[in-house]
Amino acid sequence: MKLEFKGACREVGRSAVLVDDRIMMDYGIKPGEVTQYPVNGARPEAVLVSHAHLDHSGAVPSLMDIAPDVYMTPLTFDLAGMLARDTLRITERSGEIAAFDSTDLSTFVENTHRIEPGLKFHTHGYNAQFYDAGHIPGAAAIYLEDKNEKSLFYTGDINTIDTRLVSGATEFPDADALIIESTYFGEDHPPRKEIEKAFIDSLMDTINVGGNVIVPAFAIGRTQEILMLLDAHGIKAYVDGLGVSAYKIMIKHPDALRNPAHLRRAFSNAIMVDGPKRDRVPLESTVIVTTAGMLNGGPVLHYLKKLYKDPKSKILITGYQVEGTNGRMALDNGIIDNDGVIQQLGIKVEQYDFSAHCGDRELKQIVRNFSDRGTEHVFTMHGEDTEGFAEWVRNETGLDAHAPQLGERFTV
Repeated sequence: MKLEFKGACREVGRSAVLVDDRIMMDYGIKPGEVTQYPVNGARPEAVLVSHAHLDHSGAVPSLMDIAPDVYMTPLTFDLAGMLARDTLRITERSGEIAAFDSTDLSTFVENTHRIEPGLKFHTHGYNAQFYDAGHIPGAAAIYLEDKNEKSLFYTGDINTIDTRLVSGATEFPDADALIIESTYFGEDHPPRKEIEKAFIDSLMDTINVGGNVIVPAFAIGRTQEILMLLDAHGIKAYVDGLGVSAYKIMIKHPDALRNPAHLRRAFSNAIMVDGPKRDRVPLESTVIVTTAGMLNGGPVLHYLKKLYKDPKSKILITGYQVEGTNGRMALDNGIIDNDGVIQQLGIKVEQYDFSAHCGDRELKQIVRNFSDRGTEHVFTMHGEDTEGFAEWVRNETGLDAHAPQLGERFTV
């Protein structure tokens, strides 16, 4: 089985792994000042998508000129389609050249096979199966086996810890090779209850003195979890951006949710905002949950134009911030680029670890479990210290482990 790593190598973003020049696992983009795509092109016969976040699915429609078969879970299909349409709208509005067009989107819809987790399927000479990944609703890890019974397990983004929104991943198959994400290698997450308490305490301190709280949140996963947390504490919030559309899709797939009744209640109790209504949001002791989660575009910039100088208010960042994004610049340097205007932030910026990824402890346990069951090769990707993770794997388990570089090929 030949593997070519086309993205997410010693970096976070643009995940893409090509198997035997035939099967692509994920095909995403890397956000930043200039969007980056997987390297060296690709002509796969099939594409298996782990989940709907843009760094894993955002470039899939650009492959539709060759009309490959595409496989993903039903919820991932609905969410990925929503993001693809939004991407096309944004690029058309900005005058940029899009990586795909409406014809590609039509082909994407026609060629996608929706497969529930746990169901075995066959594609272009390979046996495959999706396993619940616990990352966001609809997320799946991918099992692939060739005609010679060589097998691999690709985690995509994975979490083995329950959140308010989804249950953690619990089931893994035996596999000859493991391709594992490394986002939080070397960093354990604090207990969720501690993070939730610190977040709520900071938020309440702010609104009690008349300040406002902006919560930049990823549209898929984080927006919904934060609203559930706020609702559990009786805090009414405004919610703006694509997270509302994502909720409307998720609630149609209750089996993918840990507590669909609470999610429905949380959105019923929130105040949904869009377009002209944004200017009518009262900015006094107000909580606003809005996209984009890394402060790169979206409604969050509208609110920051009004509040970026306000020392009483806060930005409560709730997710990983890729280098080069506004969110990372806000944390590191206290500045953002707001539609071409560099703004020095007077508003306070705090970060809370609401990660939907395994922490260091959980990543290592996954590797140990696979090692104990006969896995021979491990590839670490999607992280800023994949080399350190691969070294740990070699030292602790004795397995053959690599941190691939962009475009590097291996045979297992």
